[in-house]
Amino acid sequence: MGSIKEYFSSLGKGISSLVKGLEVTGKEFVTPKITERYPEDRETRHVPQRFRAVLQFKYDQEGNHRCIACGTCERNCPNGTLTVETKMVDTWDGKKKKKLDRYIYDLGSCTFCQLCVTTCPTNAIEFSNDFEQAVFTREKLVKQLNYLPEKPEPKPTPEQIAKMEAERQAKIEAAKAAAAAKKAAAADAPAAPAPADDKAAKALAAAAGDPEKLAKIQAALKAKAERDAAKKAGEA
Repeated sequence: MGSIKEYFSSLGKGISSLVKGLEVTGKEFVTPKITERYPEDRETRHVPQRFRAVLQFKYDQEGNHRCIACGTCERNCPNGTLTVETKMVDTWDGKKKKKLDRYIYDLGSCTFCQLCVTTCPTNAIEFSNDFEQAVFTREKLVKQLNYLPEKPEPKPTPEQIAKMEAERQAKIEAAKAAAAAKKAAAADAPAAPAPADDKAAKALAAAAGDPEKLAKIQAALKAKAERDAAKKAGEA
């Protein structure tokens, strides 16, 4: 008797569970589908702008970037994702200038922390939201961000050339004037008597590079020598 009662009780629970399952299945059967249709809908898919997918350079319409190859991003990267290679070039005014040669970015090791973007002093890099970066080999994840050819140094304008030439002539004239003044001061300075002791000799040696100071020391030594000579003459 007891076994029959348990049999029908279990049968009732099974039917009840089946009905509940069919109820859930029926609801999902008529519910509108929200399944992602990527990549079929890639043309209309909206990706948030704040999504960080891959680092890239900021190029203007003329193909210029803002990177000055300072290496700040490379130093702040926590796992060596960035490598900034530089080179030295000659400018039109004869000086040396450091420029960017290659900017290497390893997407496979990037943690998308954005420290490089935050600390860049010239706002030269940014993260795009282009998430389609799947490749078959890891080597293809290493990218050179400065993909456009580096432009040569601009040629000077006629105004810059004239200004540089004027500055060069001014420096030459100033050097000539300083040399002439030094020569005149040395010629006009009175001849110093032989130093009476080591102290005077050291003072003259120390003032050898300063014509004005040398002239003062020589005049003082000459006055002292004249006073000593007058004192001896008076005693005689």
